Amino acid sequence: MNDAELIQRQQALLVRSAQLRLSLAHQTEVLKRPLALADAAQSGLQWLYRNPAWSIGALTLVLLLRPKRALAWGSRAWWAWNSYRRVQDWLARPP
Repeated sequence: MNDAELIQRQQALLVRSAQLRLSLAHQTEVLKRPLALADAAQSGLQWLYRNPAWSIGALTLVLLLRPKRALAWGSRAWWAWNSYRRVQDWLARPP
């Protein structure tokens, strides 16, 4: 290959690279909203970890105002936690 062919090949590769980058950018647009939602949820959880008094206060308020509902949701949460622990134990077992 001579210099002109190499330069032409380089230009073709640069154009193809730009096209692939644009294609990738368009394909990842679909992920923007779900990832933004996940970031917001993570920020909210971090805030709750830094400010546990607010969550304890909200739970106390619900417990005082709606004891039946709080008991029902508490039992569901307990069941979900136990199920989660069982699945984790099951996954941790060697095959």
